[in-house]
Amino acid sequence: MKRKSSHPTLSDVAQRAGVGTTTVSRVINGGKRVSPKTLARIRAIIDQIGYTPNQAARILKGERTRTIGLVIPSIADSFFASCAEAAQRITRAHDSMLVVAVTGNDPHVEMENINALMRHRADGLLLAPANSQNEALAAFLERTPIPVVCIDRPVTHSGVASVGIDNFKGARIAVEHLVGHGYRRILCLGGETTLYTIRERLRGYRQAMTAAGLEPMEDMSVKDYKSAEHAIESHLAATAPPDAIFTVKNSTTIYAFETLQKMRVDIPKTVALLGFDDFELAATLRPSISVVQQPIEDIGRTAAELLFTQLPAEQPQGSSRAKRPAPARKTGPVRLEPLLVLRESCGCARAAL
Repeated sequence: MKRKSSHPTLSDVAQRAGVGTTTVSRVINGGKRVSPKTLARIRAIIDQIGYTPNQAARILKGERTRTIGLVIPSIADSFFASCAEAAQRITRAHDSMLVVAVTGNDPHVEMENINALMRHRADGLLLAPANSQNEALAAFLERTPIPVVCIDRPVTHSGVASVGIDNFKGARIAVEHLVGHGYRRILCLGGETTLYTIRERLRGYRQAMTAAGLEPMEDMSVKDYKSAEHAIESHLAATAPPDAIFTVKNSTTIYAFETLQKMRVDIPKTVALLGFDDFELAATLRPSISVVQQPIEDIGRTAAELLFTQLPAEQPQGSSRAKRPAPARKTGPVRLEPLLVLRESCGCARAAL
């Protein structure tokens, strides 16, 4: 005796509704050319018996899987976590699911994740590349049949669109603000100089220092709290210690603040502090921390919206018309504006905020 499937089928829905399978297919694909009364009856039966379309069969027919891959360095990083949430809202609005893969900024893991998502027929990819200058990745993405949009970091020498902020400008206006307060020995503190975003922030720092006739002071040795503590202690013990610190990412800002507090260094009287990227509690610390703020949710939302504009239009199930080609891929960067959020740590008086 043949064992009955535990999953309701399209034929089961059609039989209960007293209609053909083509009519049920039309309902699943939007309900065009189906009377309101029949549409309501079929939808009620679908809900009643718990029918879901056979996704594997739809994939074999060349239809969308309604999945979008998001490949990011970390979900523990608040920046990428917020990007993921914003991208998921757009994905859900398009009746699709966001599948997140984490790389740890390892190019090999990144490629494994991309290949896995493509094997599962993801409709498109959102990618924060581990290495923007990875020529092999650029060549791979150029020949990838599905649309790809990069988040935060571009892939250079490729036609892949990217969405992020002007990191160069953000760092430049931050350092210019410190110079405007009268600081002259401004230390740029951070690490991970292989990342595109960090290199652009360094470039903005250097440009602002050079334009002001000041000598750049750079220390890119920070990997964790201990290395940040060692760096700051060493620089403050020098004959010409920094009178301000510009940190290139939020974790370094936190390390610097904790170290200065531990050393009982007055912020901003002895050493001012201004960081790139806002973070939770930055506004409530004493002193509150001035930052370059990124429109994180806008980055995730814009990247996801751009990706969906590049997906091909779907045809109704059973349509005999040829599948519509995908829209032309949009290339080049989309750059959103950074915002300088002034608080107390840079020397701005509370009354002036």
